[in-house]
Amino acid sequence: MMLFSLLLCATIFLLLSGIPVAYAFGMGALAFIWMSGRPLDYMLAQAFWQVGSFALLALPLFVLAGQLMKASSVAERLLAFIEAAVGRLRGGLGAVTVIACTLVGAIAGSGSSAIAAIGGLMIERMTDRGYDRGYAVSLVACSSVLAQLIPPSIPMIVFALMTGIPVTAAFLATLVPGILIALMYCLLNMRFAPAEPTPRVVGGRVAASLDTRTYLQKVSLTFRQAAWALFMPILMLGGIYSGLFTPTEAAAVAVGYVIIIGTVVYRGLTPASIGREIINAARISGAIIVILFALAIMSRAMLLEQIPGQISDILLGITDSPWATLLILNLVLLAIGMLIDDVSGSIVAAIVLWPIAQQLGLHPLHFAAIVGTNLGLGNVTPPCAPLLFMAGGIGKSQLSEYLVPTLKLTLLGHLPILMLVTFLPWVSLALPRWLLGIG
Repeated sequence: MMLFSLLLCATIFLLLSGIPVAYAFGMGALAFIWMSGRPLDYMLAQAFWQVGSFALLALPLFVLAGQLMKASSVAERLLAFIEAAVGRLRGGLGAVTVIACTLVGAIAGSGSSAIAAIGGLMIERMTDRGYDRGYAVSLVACSSVLAQLIPPSIPMIVFALMTGIPVTAAFLATLVPGILIALMYCLLNMRFAPAEPTPRVVGGRVAASLDTRTYLQKVSLTFRQAAWALFMPILMLGGIYSGLFTPTEAAAVAVGYVIIIGTVVYRGLTPASIGREIINAARISGAIIVILFALAIMSRAMLLEQIPGQISDILLGITDSPWATLLILNLVLLAIGMLIDDVSGSIVAAIVLWPIAQQLGLHPLHFAAIVGTNLGLGNVTPPCAPLLFMAGGIGKSQLSEYLVPTLKLTLLGHLPILMLVTFLPWVSLALPRWLLGIG
């Protein structure tokens, strides 16, 4: 246990020093195996078997679908429709951001993809309409977390693979928490948004407010333009939950669908851009696979050294109260989310905390929902906050500008839903029980 603690501290130091996550965990895994005297060839065979899983093939395919979506005009058309529908309401542009991140989450599956696709467009648009830049950055960052909760979620694919729970059930477990957080952010945005958005100037004149007929015409037009993009999450999720295809097959369908509508319908994709995005997706997926491979090695070594059981004994020995233990688990997950990205955090949670959850008697899908909801909160909580700083970079804003708005949104919007998910299991188990008979 002492050896593991020292290597864990060394790995955290490497992460804080700016070493890429894959290298930090890789060096930690190799050092742990070498110092514990375990045979490396046995560990490598186990890791290769784990990353060769058919279910894991969904990960690079969903990453590719998200990259192709960014390269085409899918995101812009989705934004145009959502803004036409709710943009004229108080705080409407902020609600557009939240809803857009939710829809992108149903396509791309990761928070960083949501920020890349939505942040560059919406931060400037919100500031032009009178929103404070720091608030705009924080709203994009906090809303990007929805991509981790709204299926198909890449972190949930990885978590399900590492723990052996059904991927489809893991998707459903985080769906209700994701919708609740989206609603909370929309309500909070109505409170924090500017009272009167700055009027838009068109051709040197202030644009007049839309009458009902013009409004409906605009919504109808943008809906027709975005219809093919809006059908994409319906196709994927409907196919998965109807049993038509598996999550991995759904990822392949998503790639083919984006290529077709991007080249034939929207004409935003070219052979050159498709090739470029395939390379980008390969780089992103490769980094994730390397992290997964390194942590699979470390996971096997930890199991042989009985580290998870020792950690479980320590945490369970602090208090006899199940509620207090759940709070401790949430604090550990929050710390994990603050240090590393959502995918890596899911792997670490599956390795270290999964045995503790089993010992506590938590339902596997309940724990999956806690992991997904909590890691999202950690990803936008300083001091590390990988998603928050990514949004700050895209929005060209300093931490001092978006720190306070972020704390307001997370404490009033995300944290209450996390507590509901933690202490009311039915929030995460209702859909799996209803649709799949699991839970």
